[in-house]
Amino acid sequence: MALSIPFFANSHVSFFCLLIFVLMHLKGAPVYGAKREHDKPYHVVNVKSLDPIPYCIESTKNQRKRESLKVVQRYGPCSRMNEARTSAPTLAEIMSHDQARVDSLQHRLRVNSDRNSLDDSKATLPAKPGQSIGSPNYVVTLGLGTPKKDLTLTFDTGSDVTWIQCQPCISCYEQQEPIFNPSDSQTYKNISCTAPQCSQDLKLGCTRSTNTCVYAVVYGDGSFTIGLYATETLTLTPSDVFPSFAFGCGLNNTGLFHGAAGLLGLGRGPPSLVSQTASKYESYFSYCLPTLSSSSGTLVFGKDGGTTNSAGIKYTPLLTNSNGPSFYFIEVTGIKVAGELLPISQSVFSSPGTIIDSGTVITRLQPEAYNALRTRFRQLMMNYTMTQGVSLFDTCYDFSGRDTVEVPAISFLFAGSIEVPIDLEGILYYVGSSTFCLAFAGNRAASVEGIFGNVQQQTLDVVYDVAGGKLGFGTGGCS
Repeated sequence: MALSIPFFANSHVSFFCLLIFVLMHLKGAPVYGAKREHDKPYHVVNVKSLDPIPYCIESTKNQRKRESLKVVQRYGPCSRMNEARTSAPTLAEIMSHDQARVDSLQHRLRVNSDRNSLDDSKATLPAKPGQSIGSPNYVVTLGLGTPKKDLTLTFDTGSDVTWIQCQPCISCYEQQEPIFNPSDSQTYKNISCTAPQCSQDLKLGCTRSTNTCVYAVVYGDGSFTIGLYATETLTLTPSDVFPSFAFGCGLNNTGLFHGAAGLLGLGRGPPSLVSQTASKYESYFSYCLPTLSSSSGTLVFGKDGGTTNSAGIKYTPLLTNSNGPSFYFIEVTGIKVAGELLPISQSVFSSPGTIIDSGTVITRLQPEAYNALRTRFRQLMMNYTMTQGVSLFDTCYDFSGRDTVEVPAISFLFAGSIEVPIDLEGILYYVGSSTFCLAFAGNRAASVEGIFGNVQQQTLDVVYDVAGGKLGFGTGGCS
């Protein structure tokens, strides 16, 4: 490899600097400002900066937007739920639960059973990473009832029904806030069996003796919630209050939801928050998911002020699939590694399709696409020590003893000729002891849908213009 040798006027300085420069190249150490092969873009980072930060860094965007809902990670230092010191799941548990969710989503699309029974106004909710169905997801705090009770819910673009745990519990898991008691609210009302909400495309039943609508939601890992379908006053912000919001009042809730009071459904179906608030927010919302370790982000409803830099948002069409009308489908057209487009046919992505999902942790790619990504990434990381794979990950590196590393940049191409860069923490996933893994996984079959997961969405402004039929991406969304 040809080296560009700097010239120094002083011969002693020149010789000394030349010697260091050559030795660094022979050892494979990164040199800031050095010209890499084909001028490929890399992230040059301090290894210590890759370790999770033990303290909270609040989003500056959230501070600027009084009405924004704060988003944080369930087990991160920004989460108020973490005050209970709930034990975080192990990496193996996280990935096992994540795979169960992926299997569930893909199964729903196979059997055509999408029945997982929020103008110029805006409301912004802070989003926090949490645990939904066993995986580290993101949570927001909102108000329900009169007088208002603050509840922390996992938000999920792959679900329609919003539900919370309610008294009197038949079976309830442990949560941070007191369990909601409908008898304490002046505005709670059960939905009758003949009401329109009870006839929506849900797994609903009816108690004939009391003429009360019953809902049931069963998740892929065996978790479930069953209870009464009801209406209540929903408070997103002091100025954004919705009477008669339909939700599930869960009396029998079992599974891996621990900590959060329930789930906020942001899918495209009639029961979702997006649909129920469409008259005010025009089926428009956006979020920025913070990094899993230490920061906060935002969840925003409405077009006005929903993004940090609306002019910088690039849009791709939102697609629909009759087998999964509640899901948000997008078209991936390619992947770049270090600025180089991988040799993957577009049909590899387009034939099964891809959904964007806030509840899936790790992006799942079609086998051919993942193999191409992994192969090129390994080629460009040959100077680093590979180590044994961990859980879903098969491309892992031990950075022990290194001060800095150079990581190839990765970006996704979507229909509409847009390119979306992936944040460093969406490229390398920390698994402990100076070990980091390529943060992607391959699907088990080429025929199943890809999923653009929340780790790869971190720090991006992700804009859902559902009525306009498009999805937007922008960089620097949490700041």
